[in-house]
Amino acid sequence: MQDEALQRRLDTVWRMESPRLVARLMRMLGDLDSAEELAQDALVAALEHWPQQGIPDNPAAWLMTTAQRRAIDLLRQRRLHAGKHEALAQEPEWQGSVVRDHEREVEDDIGDDLLRLLFVACHPALPADARVALTLRLLCGLSTAEIARAFLLPEPTIAQRIVRAKRTLAERRVPFEVPRRKALPQRLRSVLEVVYLVFNEGYAASHGEDWMRPALCEEALRLGRVLAGLMPASAPVLGLLALMELQASRLAARTDAQGAAVLLMEQDRGRWDWLQIGRGQAALEKALALGGDDDIYVLQAAIAECHARARRAEQTDWSRIAQLYARLASVAPSPVVELNRVVAVARAQGPHVAWPLLQALHGDGRLHGYAPLEAVRGDLLAQLGRDDEARAAFERAAALSGNAREREALLARAAAV
Repeated sequence: MQDEALQRRLDTVWRMESPRLVARLMRMLGDLDSAEELAQDALVAALEHWPQQGIPDNPAAWLMTTAQRRAIDLLRQRRLHAGKHEALAQEPEWQGSVVRDHEREVEDDIGDDLLRLLFVACHPALPADARVALTLRLLCGLSTAEIARAFLLPEPTIAQRIVRAKRTLAERRVPFEVPRRKALPQRLRSVLEVVYLVFNEGYAASHGEDWMRPALCEEALRLGRVLAGLMPASAPVLGLLALMELQASRLAARTDAQGAAVLLMEQDRGRWDWLQIGRGQAALEKALALGGDDDIYVLQAAIAECHARARRAEQTDWSRIAQLYARLASVAPSPVVELNRVVAVARAQGPHVAWPLLQALHGDGRLHGYAPLEAVRGDLLAQLGRDDEARAAFERAAALSGNAREREALLARAAAV
């Protein structure tokens, strides 16, 4: 039992501290593979020493000091192999960082390193799936096996993505730095896209037996909070954090006791996390105060906040939501946004007003094979009293869905028409 307790404690410390370790080692070594390897070496050293010596008072400091000492040894070896015999004392930055107590580490330095690592992991040169995998590995401390389980993919597939991503970063010689002001908006957008991709996969799993994967939502929220702490004056960062907090507040109400999906208008709002809603509202207020009115994440957060303000489903301000979707569509045109606007218009003004808007989307090839399009079509047809067509639309939506729980919910709606 003692060994199990020790392993659990070490797992927790590792999950919390591995991003800091890798970020600091990456800055020291300029080599992502070596940084990860030495961070793992520090973990192995803890597994060897802590059972005999006990858990140190500050386990994070122990891991950081151990990792940095090994990094200095590696730097010394590199110098020797390169035929350079300068004393390591000429490298005061790293020598000092080891002897300083971790408690007195300059948190700004650590924060800067984490931010640099996040921008490296989310570099636009990498495909989106590789950015997601690398971010979960480096910034969330998830193992390859854990990432593979989360996305229902073979472990070798995830391992290959990570290896290819590291190779691409090395070949491109991507610098370990926060982009300069001119390049920051594009690069930050890439970072936010990755975090939101992770959150969305947790909130509404694209494949598998489960309606949600809450662990992924938690990891995305953790990244969002880290980003907000490092970039507290960024409206897009605060907007994304607000959006995730508000959406995550509904997680407990999105399934019933059997794990079946419960749709938004049918949820028991007493099960919503109102403290988390308050955090989301506070982040949204800050984002708006910073001038983020037209940012895509701020607008989506404002939509989520409209739902959060309604203590009962019938109190939802659908007219306001329709207006926000219209604004979002003008800022970031997307057929998915337009589809969501159709739903809001139907709620606010009725199915007869929304139907022509939906018909216009049927010719958009980007929505071909998109299950929610058929689900919305089924909804409107049911409201219009065209039951047979509605039933067929729900059945088509179920056939297109890759998620078992979503298929069940769609087939149940077909049967209920």
